[in-house]
Amino acid sequence: MSTILKFPPVTPGSGHETRCPVRDVLDCIGDRWSLLTLLALRDGTLRFTELKRAIGDISQRMLAQTLRALERDGYVTREVHASVPPKVEYTLTDLGGSLLAKLEPLIHWANENHARVRKARKAYVPPVAVAAL
Repeated sequence: MSTILKFPPVTPGSGHETRCPVRDVLDCIGDRWSLLTLLALRDGTLRFTELKRAIGDISQRMLAQTLRALERDGYVTREVHASVPPKVEYTLTDLGGSLLAKLEPLIHWANENHARVRKARKAYVPPVAVAAL
């Protein structure tokens, strides 16, 4: 049985968005790269270049920003090893693992339905704007 969640309206710029758990969490993980980064770390610790290679089409700058946000929110840990050049490794935390476990049904759904979504996009015809009388 599902519980109906109610989301109070939030005035943009009011600062109240942090009171809504859904908005607050999705603000970090709802971007283009965070879920892919978490998925790449699912099987263990990776260095920055390994993460970039695993994700593929992400820029170094965007990966660095994404990792910083995931680390800030407690989903990923960063460990710097004293070496030349410095060795930096990223690992999924327990919190990040528990989040990924909840998102796995969405990941499976996306894999199973990707062709249908692409077909719907291709068939979509935007509505014609109606001129004001």
